Amino acid sequence: MAKRALTVDDSKTMRDMVAFTLKGAGFDVLEAEDGVHALSVVKGQKVDVVITDINMPNMDGVTLVRELRAKAEFKSTPILILTTEGGDDKKASGKAAGATGWIVKPFAPDKLLSVVNKVCP
Repeated sequence: MAKRALTVDDSKTMRDMVAFTLKGAGFDVLEAEDGVHALSVVKGQKVDVVITDINMPNMDGVTLVRELRAKAEFKSTPILILTTEGGDDKKASGKAAGATGWIVKPFAPDKLLSVVNKVCP
């Protein structure tokens, strides 16, 4: 059975790039355009890994991480932040919210898959 990933980004191009990379590695991919949409997409769904941007309308990525961690079914789900933000303060806020890891855009497909496979074996 294929693992399922949720990719969250307000850029359709970025969602498409992440989804293309993950689908090529055999993942089933769900997509959402912001944190609010992500919460509705995962309702009742099992997800093996979440990859989210930080800067999005309606609900940012750090808030999404916090909201997912508050749900029993996402307590141990790997959540990766994929963003252009690389500052230590942003990384600290992501870690405090419960993010598993941090990847800075632009990403190399092999590096993304390496990190995903590490946190989601």
